[in-house]
Amino acid sequence: MINSSALGAAANTDAGSRLFRYEVVGLRQNSETDKASYPIRRSGNTFITVPYDRMNEAMQRITRLGGRIVSIQPVDTLNGKNGNVPVEQKSSSPTLETGQSATRPAEESKPMTQAKEAAAIPVNIYRPNAPFVAKVISNEPLVQEGGIGICQHVKFDLSGGDLRYLEGQSIGVIPPGVDKNGKPEKLRLYSIASTRHGDDLNDKTVSLCVRQLEYKHPETGETVYGVCSTHICNLKPGDEVKVTGPTGKEMLLPNDEDATIIMLATGTGIAPFRAFLWRMFKDGERSLNPEYQFKGLAWLVFGIATSPNILYKQELEELQAKYPDNFRLTYAISREQQNPEGGRMYIQHRVAEHAEEMWELMQKPNTHTYMCGLKGMEDGIDEALSAVASKNGVDWKEFQRSMKRAGRWHVETY
Repeated sequence: MINSSALGAAANTDAGSRLFRYEVVGLRQNSETDKASYPIRRSGNTFITVPYDRMNEAMQRITRLGGRIVSIQPVDTLNGKNGNVPVEQKSSSPTLETGQSATRPAEESKPMTQAKEAAAIPVNIYRPNAPFVAKVISNEPLVQEGGIGICQHVKFDLSGGDLRYLEGQSIGVIPPGVDKNGKPEKLRLYSIASTRHGDDLNDKTVSLCVRQLEYKHPETGETVYGVCSTHICNLKPGDEVKVTGPTGKEMLLPNDEDATIIMLATGTGIAPFRAFLWRMFKDGERSLNPEYQFKGLAWLVFGIATSPNILYKQELEELQAKYPDNFRLTYAISREQQNPEGGRMYIQHRVAEHAEEMWELMQKPNTHTYMCGLKGMEDGIDEALSAVASKNGVDWKEFQRSMKRAGRWHVETY
């Protein structure tokens, strides 16, 4: 049997001494009994504590002994050490528009997806009853000529306030005016598209990627525009906006410089991943973050309708050209590319195309998978990954749950 106490020996560094607990099934008793011509009893569930810097070694040994890892969880999470982190509170029933992230109720018993060791996660510094009034610095179109709809990159000035945030969080915007019932408009949540230092790298700005919501009224056929998204898309430099937050802990980026980060985005779901990629690869960001110099693999699969709708296209392709070994970019352009069946190419078809490789990457304990965008993407992606998991003798839903428990599966859809 594998010696769990030996694997849990102290490591030489603070980072390396972080402990993780593997839940393993199917271990053989030893290599000699495995050679026997008669059936050998295998173990039930075994729990093995492993320091971070020996996780790969432990995984290899477990595999050699015929074991299967059911789940991986940080020991800190199991011990409840994150309980002192501020819990986000759900504000007064915010509604959702295109480009926004979903709000979740406060869950005091649920561990944080990514505990920030250096500092607590900032949450709800500004609330709806006392918002921060930010000024618009710039409002730039992201959809190129010939594209569909309106989508803007809007940068706000945070000078004079105390709004701090991390990559993967959201802020609320309260549009002016009243709703159809004569009550003040409720806030809408939008995923932040900039790093904690802001686009100007001076800690004084926050940026959003917002698409104007537009749809046909089901009864009248009249074109309806989203209240808040239209307001934001039409803002001019110097305009004032009521901002709340930040909120969110589900989509935070791990501190591990060697991690594998798989990002699955549709449309404005690119927002948090732009923040991730800037933090990983932009020269200015790297100089500001000597403690975080990304050396792993970032893989973005981006679903969009047409080539002119590829948001941040120039930025993405420049990063890919500069870091070809660390950043992989895959497009699914639905109205221009075909899937193997001859229909439109959606993000789930790209995931299915690369499912074997993604599955292999997901077996690594420091691979995180993120999904952000339209909720409709989830079922197709689950189907694609379920097929490859089944091929490898694993139940996808069970494996997905183990990734969630380990804080390695992150979803924010709307």
